[in-house]
Amino acid sequence: MRGERRRVLASAEEICLEARRHGIVLVRPLAWSILLGGVGGALLTLPWPVSVVGAGVVGIGAVVALRAVWKWERTRMVVTTEKVFVVNGTLRRRARTVRLAAVEAVELEQSLSGQLLGYGTVIVGSLALDHVPRPKRFYRLLERLTD
Repeated sequence: MRGERRRVLASAEEICLEARRHGIVLVRPLAWSILLGGVGGALLTLPWPVSVVGAGVVGIGAVVALRAVWKWERTRMVVTTEKVFVVNGTLRRRARTVRLAAVEAVELEQSLSGQLLGYGTVIVGSLALDHVPRPKRFYRLLERLTD
């Protein structure tokens, strides 16, 4: 992201907002990790052949948690004065971009849980940004920039 920021600022664009996805995206994988850790821990208490399987299950639970947190950490939503883009990945970086000049409509969708927990989906042209934290703020910024 640092290289991206330098490139963006060098072309007279300003970064208006940079955010990660809402932490709610971690709930399901972390719940699975806890479940796998519990099952693996229970299997570890059994005699030898089963305890090896238990260690493997605990390891899988740890990998699931690590992968989810790593993916969450490496995904960024960025709004500049000229475009909106999502950058994700570590070894293979991927970016999806929409120029604000080409956007005709900005939409905001929030489920009841999204309203209660403060996340939602913001649709900017052909780009749908899911699990956006504080989506009303994000939406108002985009409306202001697209006018």
